[in-house]
Amino acid sequence: QRLEIVSQQALEMSSISASLFQKPALKTTPCRLPAHSRRLVVRASTAVTPFNDELIANAKKLTAAGKGLLAMDESNATCGKRLDSIGLENTENNRKAYRTILVGTPGLGEYISGAILFEETLYQSTLDGTPFVDVLNNQGILPGIKVDKGLVPMTNSNGESWCQGLDGLAQRCAEYYKQGARFAKWRSVVNIGAGPSAKALFDAAYGLARYGVIAQNAGLVPIIEPEIL
Repeated sequence: QRLEIVSQQALEMSSISASLFQKPALKTTPCRLPAHSRRLVVRASTAVTPFNDELIANAKKLTAAGKGLLAMDESNATCGKRLDSIGLENTENNRKAYRTILVGTPGLGEYISGAILFEETLYQSTLDGTPFVDVLNNQGILPGIKVDKGLVPMTNSNGESWCQGLDGLAQRCAEYYKQGARFAKWRSVVNIGAGPSAKALFDAAYGLARYGVIAQNAGLVPIIEPEIL
């Protein structure tokens, strides 16, 4: 009988101890989606910026039916490779000449809604002295700008990379807007062959999200580019 009483007390004590270490129940509100829907709808932030109406208008221009984007944001080094292939030296004047040919294509605005520029190009002029930004605007093409600073190896990973460029991005975006840019592009890479690791996925998502918010607050429509390799 004594053993039964002790056993009963032990059971009661263990029950009390267990209840002390239980996580409190979370109060949740069920998400009531239509029975036929299996999608989670995510809505953009309703935060107000001085550029809200302009951002919406420019986003619509960029996605106009029947038009696309011209990616002419080659770095000076990459542009140099193109020039070298035809026996030309990689000088600023030769890069200007190459880019002048691109933006001076007759009827370009009929098919292109926006042109992604390298930083040098945003501040350059064509061979006749007309700013590239003005040439594009006169054809109804929105000037854009590549704002990331490229990929670098990620330490302690499966040979993956991360995209740099968040430092000083707000100030740079403000300057790009003053120069005439109206949208931006940031490219981050997720390497399937090397993983992808949770660390690399998180870094790519975080970098793209932070860039997107910063660009919008500066008046630039952000193009989010998570490239899968």
